Amino acid sequence: MPIALSNTNTRRSGLSFAKRIYQPRIVGLGIGFFCVLAALYPLHPPVIVWVLLFFNGFIWPHIAYQLSIRAENPFSTEIRNLLIDSLMGGVWIAIMGFNALPTVVILSMMGMNNIASGGQHLFFKGLAAQIIGAVVTSALLGFHFNPQTSLQQVYLCLPMIFIYPVFLGLVTYRTAKRLAEKKQELLRISMRDGLTGLYNRRHWEHLLHNQFDSCQRYEHAATLILMDVDRFKMINDTFGHALGDEALIVLAEELVLGFRTVDIVGRYGGDEFGAVLPNTTAEQASQAIKRIQDRLNEMTFREAPDLKLHISAGVADYRPEMGGYQEWLKAADNALYRAKKNGRNRLEHAVSQC
Repeated sequence: MPIALSNTNTRRSGLSFAKRIYQPRIVGLGIGFFCVLAALYPLHPPVIVWVLLFFNGFIWPHIAYQLSIRAENPFSTEIRNLLIDSLMGGVWIAIMGFNALPTVVILSMMGMNNIASGGQHLFFKGLAAQIIGAVVTSALLGFHFNPQTSLQQVYLCLPMIFIYPVFLGLVTYRTAKRLAEKKQELLRISMRDGLTGLYNRRHWEHLLHNQFDSCQRYEHAATLILMDVDRFKMINDTFGHALGDEALIVLAEELVLGFRTVDIVGRYGGDEFGAVLPNTTAEQASQAIKRIQDRLNEMTFREAPDLKLHISAGVADYRPEMGGYQEWLKAADNALYRAKKNGRNRLEHAVSQC
């Protein structure tokens, strides 16, 4: 099963790559048709050359795309298609008699496309394919060298020089933008709890650690609060897990509303939540918790009107004698335990060990 999943992801990535290449190939080969046409016209090539040029410029992009999306491995097929593009570029260079400007345009535009698609490795493979195409074509048709570029040929190459780099830059920008958005989303997922949207335990503890270090270094005040839902197992057993999840979401929303934007609120695990309140005394933190408890007491659930959501809390302010943030966390946890033991729906302050 993991292998099948890996193959699916590989194919999906390959399809995305083929779609990204499709439009640049249509634009590049379509405009390139006129660039090559300008160089071939004075040479009066046979009809078969014109047919091949039309096929390469306007039909091949669609065939290449269909080959890629229908292949078992679209990425490898598309890399092969890019090398075919390069090979044909070398063929046209030889047929044109190495006309200077069209030759340089073909080499640079295909090199740009290859390095944007596969980096230096594909660039050099594409360059080798162009050389092979030019050498083999010259061997078959006889070496014809006509490097002079007329003014008309310069004009017909200008659209390729201007339009294709701009279009490729736009495609590259859109790709980079999507990657940046996905990176931000992955970063958000790595820091946030999937159900409540609060910081997850790992990231919340990391921020707690930073706050502890800041308190030590700058002698700031701060208060840590641990909270959990009273009789949460009974809520799940009586009303179902869906309502239990809804209760956690509601609590998370109330915590966000009840604390300040500078306060660090996270889901510590299960039905347990934590909050770090910088520059706040234990008494100020207690007042905030009591306001949140009052709001929860007034709240009703449409699917369970009899349900009352209560929380217990343990409050521990930062003390310089603490050896680390784990000791701070333990003090709040012990206070939370006493709140549960002494009747729930209440808060307790940490007891000084001095």
